[in-house]
Amino acid sequence: MIFSAFERLVAFRYLRARREEGFVSVIAAFSLAGIAIGVAALIIVMSVMNGFRAELLKRILGVQSHITVSAMQGPLPDYADVAERLKQLPGVQSVSPMLDGQVFVSANDHGVGAYMRGYRQADFKNRSELANNLVAGSVDNFHGEDVAIIGARMADTLRVGIGSMIKAISPQTQATMVGKLPRIREFEVVGVFDVGMYEYDSSYIFIPLEAAQIYFKQPNGVAKFEVMANDPENVDQVKAELAKALGPGYQLSDWQLATASFFGAVEVERNVMFIILTLIVIVAAFNIISGQIMMVKEKGRNIAIMRTMGATRGSILRVFLLSGASIGIVGTFVGCALGTAFVLNIETIRRWLEGLTGVPLFNETVYFLSKLPAIVDPLEVTLIVVMALVLTLLASLYPAWRAARLDPVEALRYE
Repeated sequence: MIFSAFERLVAFRYLRARREEGFVSVIAAFSLAGIAIGVAALIIVMSVMNGFRAELLKRILGVQSHITVSAMQGPLPDYADVAERLKQLPGVQSVSPMLDGQVFVSANDHGVGAYMRGYRQADFKNRSELANNLVAGSVDNFHGEDVAIIGARMADTLRVGIGSMIKAISPQTQATMVGKLPRIREFEVVGVFDVGMYEYDSSYIFIPLEAAQIYFKQPNGVAKFEVMANDPENVDQVKAELAKALGPGYQLSDWQLATASFFGAVEVERNVMFIILTLIVIVAAFNIISGQIMMVKEKGRNIAIMRTMGATRGSILRVFLLSGASIGIVGTFVGCALGTAFVLNIETIRRWLEGLTGVPLFNETVYFLSKLPAIVDPLEVTLIVVMALVLTLLASLYPAWRAARLDPVEALRYE
């Protein structure tokens, strides 16, 4: 639709109402602010949800396996040869034999429940999310029968550091002369990792595989194989290859099944937030309708004069359509700029607000992450902008149609 210079002049002049018509301009200003706030809120919330999902996925897949292979009965013997054979399969990046179990860890009169895992030194080094995030110690010391690498939050809770001793107590008992007692063993802390996810940093402890075999009483085998795929999003094909190579007697599970309920809940929350925040834009669009209808009533005499001077109904319709749409267009792009700027500086803004109010706005023990993530999706931003523009354009149609249908004779009858 092409607007003439006359139509643009009249439309923008009506938006700059005179003092006696100021109420109309106030409504227009609130409508513009409502559109801007709605668009900005949508961009911010959707970007935070995108970042939240991406960061969680990155950390989960950095610590957890893409595919877990376990025997239906007993430990897995000859694990080194089997791991090497599985590593040659297409789509497989690495295979790590592993032993794990729940333990209670104590030191300095403090204790926490923990999840203990045993890895070979080379396999631990291949876990870049762990090996590259050591804040103390070295992976080179990750060998022997009495060493451990723990999370930074666990280290703070137990008040230990490099060289400190921690005591691990397993619920699995061992027979002694005085009866069954829990397994107790001391480990020296040789490393502290911080992956930025509270769940792992506060409750995971890693020990060498040889130490785990002694502690869990499995000297000749492992409990599981952790398989990392080249493409985590395409694990079904890799699972099929593994099942074919292993044969019967093995159980395979992948990260998608293990986290289906969690990420499903995140996706539902994301969709609900989009719908709720879209209502802000819809309310602002209704403000445009009410403001434009009031403008049509106030400008009835002017419309009649323009009609008698030769302006067509189409021209009048375009004037008020442009007037209403301009509010939506400006509001949408202002909101887009504000939302994008906010997202790009969201962590700085969060810290500033926390310093100003003294109240934590992002509790890492609740949200699992140590910082507020946000990822701007250009396609999603485009969708939000297009949606806002369509809603404001539709909101401008009815008032513009009423202005075009105004009868000049009726409007000037009592003038």
